[in-house]
Amino acid sequence: MNTSSISYKRHRFPPQIIANAVWLYFRFPLSLRLVEELLLERGIVVSYETIRRWGLKFGPDYARRLQRKRPGPNDTWHLDEVVIGIAGKRHWLWRAVDQDGYVLDEIVQNRRNTKAAKRLLMRLLKKQGAAPKRMITDKLRSHGAARRQVMPAVEHRSHKRLNNRAENSHLPLRKRERTMQGFRSPGSLQRFVSIFSALRNLFVPPRSKRSALAIYIHRLQAMAEWNVAAGKLA
Repeated sequence: MNTSSISYKRHRFPPQIIANAVWLYFRFPLSLRLVEELLLERGIVVSYETIRRWGLKFGPDYARRLQRKRPGPNDTWHLDEVVIGIAGKRHWLWRAVDQDGYVLDEIVQNRRNTKAAKRLLMRLLKKQGAAPKRMITDKLRSHGAARRQVMPAVEHRSHKRLNNRAENSHLPLRKRERTMQGFRSPGSLQRFVSIFSALRNLFVPPRSKRSALAIYIHRLQAMAEWNVAAGKLA
């Protein structure tokens, strides 16, 4: 984890309130005004516009400080892309998740072709530091063409039903998109998903943890890690 300190200087609210507001907004399907209302119920008077600025300023730092999952030798990458309308134009959010549904990376692009698929794979290799055992995609040919250029030795399976894990990973963002009434620009979408997915990776239990006790312990550990990342326990 990146443990470089986060500066809260010249902010009249303490770090605990700032971090809690950012956590509420990115962790749950809440609008900025609903977060404002929740804080007001607790006696904290802060405008939704201030909460928005906190998210823009501190959200990326929180996301960078959260511990990333280490790649394994038997990892499987599920790749998919989803179209998102922004200001009347179509853009594609390219996403990769692993066999546990953990979001590895995502990038907003204005094309749905081999060049765009290759860019995602290059980012993945740089961030993960190693290629996966296999790659699973839908029938889009751009995935196969990019895989042959970037990591030809990796097994590639292309089948619609095999890629449900990547396709299902789009659903939480779709819910937030409706709550937020869309995104204003590709840049705002990219900034949002980088924070949104980092928190979701932390708090959503892996598929293997199904019992109530395992989920409870996972959430306690996630909250402790979040507090450290937000500097609330520093």
